[in-house]
Amino acid sequence: MAADESTSTIKKRFDTIKLESTEENRRAYREMLFTAPGAAEYISGVIMYDETLRQKTRDGVPFPAYLAEHGMLPGIKVDMGAKPLAGFPGETITEGLDGLRERLAEYFKLGAKFAKWRAVIDIGSAIPTLYAIDANAEALARYAALCQEAGIVPIVEPEVLMDGAHTLERCEEVTNLVLDRVFERLFAARVQFEGMVLKPNMVVPGRKSSQKASPVEVAEATVRTLKRQVPCAVPGIAFLSGGQSPTEATLHLSLMNAAGPLPWTLTFSYGRALQENALSAWGGKSAGYSGGQQALFVRAKLNGLAAVGAYKGSMESSAA
Repeated sequence: MAADESTSTIKKRFDTIKLESTEENRRAYREMLFTAPGAAEYISGVIMYDETLRQKTRDGVPFPAYLAEHGMLPGIKVDMGAKPLAGFPGETITEGLDGLRERLAEYFKLGAKFAKWRAVIDIGSAIPTLYAIDANAEALARYAALCQEAGIVPIVEPEVLMDGAHTLERCEEVTNLVLDRVFERLFAARVQFEGMVLKPNMVVPGRKSSQKASPVEVAEATVRTLKRQVPCAVPGIAFLSGGQSPTEATLHLSLMNAAGPLPWTLTFSYGRALQENALSAWGGKSAGYSGGQQALFVRAKLNGLAAVGAYKGSMESSAA
């Protein structure tokens, strides 16, 4: 579960339920998610924001310790966000390498077992450029190497955004190129593929595209891309949802896993697609606490089924 929203991002989430984004409200929301009965059966790890990693349950148990005690590995988002790439309008570079070695050492002491770094690649009329792709690939590789040095497993997240008007074919072309350059830099940086997790986008048409791709087409294009670019030494691929609806992200994952044996484990690392229903049911009110937890459990269970190719859309109504 990606519960690593920055303070500004979680404010946008809370705005939808008309809840003020105070530190205590953010803590209470994360505790509602982390302590959901049964969720740990389907969620093996939680990515947290710096603030969250340092917070505690109402009973005074640090979140990393609580998660570990309940079979969920605690993780930490370590990048400082995507910033405009100088000289390249419309493109970004993720910052946060300065001081990362020291921060990783601190996070390790706080209980973090893995970390995450997100690179953002947008598709437009003249972008992405090869320079922007390579700059982000280099940062991902340097981050991953520092993580492994610190005894922390790196989640490598090169996200090709689905915000544009591009076709599924264009997304596949760009995702192939991005993954090719990322793994080239990871290898050059002597990152051990066996000790990392890839968190890629699925291959989908842009949100503004007139093209509509079927779930089967999305699954086939995504698996085809992964087979071309991801070494079999990588043990796991945990997809981001990237703006897909909860049901879309679950169905696409299930179709990929049902297609046949693959050299890696395909699973989920969803944020909004896992939390959206839980946030709405909770609503920031004590009366909605158990409802929010139940909504998270249902979504986690359905994605757990998708991770073994056993999810069907018809399960949505019965699970709810």
